[in-house]
Amino acid sequence: MDKQAILEALREVKYPQLTGKKNIVEAKLVREVKVCGGIVAVEIVLPAPADEGRKRLQEAVQEAVAKLPGVEQVEVKIDLEVVRGRPGSEAGLLAEVKNIIAVSSGKGGVGKSTVAVNIAVALAEMGASVGLLDTDIYGPNVPIMLGQIEEPRIRGNKIAPREAYRVKFMSVGLLNRGDQAVVWRGPMLHRLIEQFLRDVDWGKLDYLIVDMPPGTGDVQLSLAQLVPVTAAILVTTPQEVALADVRKAYNMFQQVGIPVIGIVENMSYFVCSNCSERHEIFGAGGGADLAQRYSIALLAKIPLSVSIREGGDLGVPVVSAAPDSPQAAAFRQAAEVLAAKLSEQALRAARLPILNFGG
Repeated sequence: MDKQAILEALREVKYPQLTGKKNIVEAKLVREVKVCGGIVAVEIVLPAPADEGRKRLQEAVQEAVAKLPGVEQVEVKIDLEVVRGRPGSEAGLLAEVKNIIAVSSGKGGVGKSTVAVNIAVALAEMGASVGLLDTDIYGPNVPIMLGQIEEPRIRGNKIAPREAYRVKFMSVGLLNRGDQAVVWRGPMLHRLIEQFLRDVDWGKLDYLIVDMPPGTGDVQLSLAQLVPVTAAILVTTPQEVALADVRKAYNMFQQVGIPVIGIVENMSYFVCSNCSERHEIFGAGGGADLAQRYSIALLAKIPLSVSIREGGDLGVPVVSAAPDSPQAAAFRQAAEVLAAKLSEQALRAARLPILNFGG
């Protein structure tokens, strides 16, 4: 056996979401091939986390190489190296954070924080280093949803973020505990957001998920001014009342130069536990229509479920509490497609081979 024969065999392997007819060799996903007797070791690097895709790719590589004469064993190692989202973000504020993603809705009550928390946990469980910044100053629910309400510690001259489910997070809810209301004007909000970005010891992160407050106001503008936001995702429910505000949020991000990469349709449908019938309580098709209108991805349709609400109240996100549930699968889909689209956007900006991960 020689490496060239192995590489030729690997040319038969296609990562399902690659553009056109590219195989994993042409797409430069194969980092190294080693041969020792009848044992072949293949090392592959992925630019975005992909739970199910990783398993399928590993099986496909093993099957392709095992067909070669003399091969007794195939070992496949798949590493994750997330692509940096925006050129030039290596300098300045949050230089060690590869991608900053704003999760916004335009209105309250659509489950934006629930989506942000579960996507963050899903990305972390797939091997990415993840942070979650709760900028919803007036309704900071992330600490409750992650089951951590203790005040953060000071480490040197930096604030150490709390950590839960392998996700680093910071929220004004950790500083202003209890039922005390936050009554602040715009300049104070701007200074707080800047402090959360500058004075929190985030460290090296693949993704920083930013849970935005409802609306299109001061916090959104402050974030756009302070750091190079890679992209935004919009959370909506299917009905027109929610969609009208989401369209405004989309236009706001367009005005400040932040690309909107996808839409999550939350509370998309409900499956009755008694009759197993699917009920579309808030209407149908709104998220898909909006995604088609703006030529962006519909990342996932999240079903309405008691388990999601219970997980939020108990501080155990459904992705972790019920990993085999349809709800957890929908959140993991949203996380995978989001990460893949970010990778595609970054590779296109860098004029590298484009990976099209679907969605």
